[in-house]
Amino acid sequence: MNNLSEQIAARFGADAIRGTGHFPATVPLLSIPRDGFEDAAILMKKVGARLAAQWAVDETTMGRAFAVIACYALESDYLLVRCEIPRDDPTFPSLTKKYIPAFRFERQIESLMGLVPVGHVHSDHRPWIKFEDWPADAWPLRKSFDPAQKMPRVPGEYRWARARGEGVYEIPVGPVHAGIIEPGHFRFQAMGEDILNLEERLGYTHKGIEKRFEALSWKDGVRLAGRVSGDSTVAHALCYCRSLEALCGIEPPPRALWLRAILLERERIANHLGDIGAVANDAAFAFLLYQFSRLKETLLRLNRRLFGHRYLMDRVVPGGVAVDLTPEGTEAILAELDWLTDEFERLITIYDLNPSLEDRVRTTGILSADLARDLGTVGFVARASGQPLDCRVQTPFPPYDRFPPSMTVLNSCDVHARVWVRVCEVRDSVRLIREFLATLPHGEILAKSIPPTPHASGFAVVEGWRGEIVYWLQAGGEGVINRCMIRDPSSVNWLGLEQAVLGNIVPDFPLCNKSFNQSYSGHDL
Repeated sequence: MNNLSEQIAARFGADAIRGTGHFPATVPLLSIPRDGFEDAAILMKKVGARLAAQWAVDETTMGRAFAVIACYALESDYLLVRCEIPRDDPTFPSLTKKYIPAFRFERQIESLMGLVPVGHVHSDHRPWIKFEDWPADAWPLRKSFDPAQKMPRVPGEYRWARARGEGVYEIPVGPVHAGIIEPGHFRFQAMGEDILNLEERLGYTHKGIEKRFEALSWKDGVRLAGRVSGDSTVAHALCYCRSLEALCGIEPPPRALWLRAILLERERIANHLGDIGAVANDAAFAFLLYQFSRLKETLLRLNRRLFGHRYLMDRVVPGGVAVDLTPEGTEAILAELDWLTDEFERLITIYDLNPSLEDRVRTTGILSADLARDLGTVGFVARASGQPLDCRVQTPFPPYDRFPPSMTVLNSCDVHARVWVRVCEVRDSVRLIREFLATLPHGEILAKSIPPTPHASGFAVVEGWRGEIVYWLQAGGEGVINRCMIRDPSSVNWLGLEQAVLGNIVPDFPLCNKSFNQSYSGHDL
């Protein structure tokens, strides 16, 4: 047990501890009565824990009914709290009175699994991810749902939040955007140029990924995980693999662990470079967009030459990695890092000394520290708003336990802070890669696979470049995938964007949006 589980055990009794799978020792699973589910949330809120994820699982093929699971996190401790839901009464106590992220978690549970949250604040039962033109009784994550069937279309209209008053008008943006941006709808209420309210509507890239896992082998599952959000392919594949390895008891070789970390940090650098340039471009400073794009492209080309894929897709596999690094490859990376550091620092000086750019990014899009905490934000969004959250620091795995990252936490909470956290992380990722290469172990890069135990479960978190990614895997009665729950950082960080734009002018929305740069695909699943 850890500190969080001890709190729950003391409240509900020692018999509440009933682990159903092979979890890491620091991530216990507590099964409690349904009527205590909200009480557990109240207790977790009192001790300062955040609600990291909430999901439902259909266990009818395993001789049970449904279950709802809440994942709480506090510093280095994670805790899964589970309550069973009978088939003849598919309801569960809502957590929205204590945790804001539960608003969308629970709407998604109701939309995709058909379990109804009782006591949901504002009684918001609008579909989330699943669109309203699906039949109301079509629940895509239930075992009885046939994903091959053609769904009938039914008339439906989404009930948007409205702001009324003299001079108030609406601005619909999307779902189709310019360029290659994925679809998402933003509905603004504004007066003049001042934004009064923003409501997001996502789900346009709902692909049925979590359902698709049920038809895949454990080996093929990692390929799908790597495609949840293409710009985070290493982080998602790694989180899937770590949850599967926890489930099966697999220990990857040390060399594989080091190579995984090198790939993860290269992914972080590439995306941060692109984002810094894109934020500058939204402030009409196109020069920096071109220059940072040049640096990113150079990094991606070396990825292709050394590892066979520009974005490192399918390089991380269960038990290790699918590609090794030669001594010549090590020298190429080190030379690239030397060049990148010089170029990067020259461009950051230009960014930092440009008064027009500074005027646009400072005090724009403020997400206060208190609100960032209440919304459960993670990653660079959280760290730019005073929240010291980084899975690589709080829950490190090798080699991060030997070479801890330097966590940058800022308190200005604005667009500039979200950019500057990225700047600091690029510098630190360069340092980490150099240390990983200097200590790269010799030996094998892939461990022997071990079949999962029926009904076992595995849990893992990985700090992707956007922030904390959460995976929970459950094996069915025959050892197949019964459930794969994915929580991309965008699932909580999109909430922050809605709040950060309030009081800003409409032309600053692109700056705010790009400073968050959340994933549509990773959110919609």
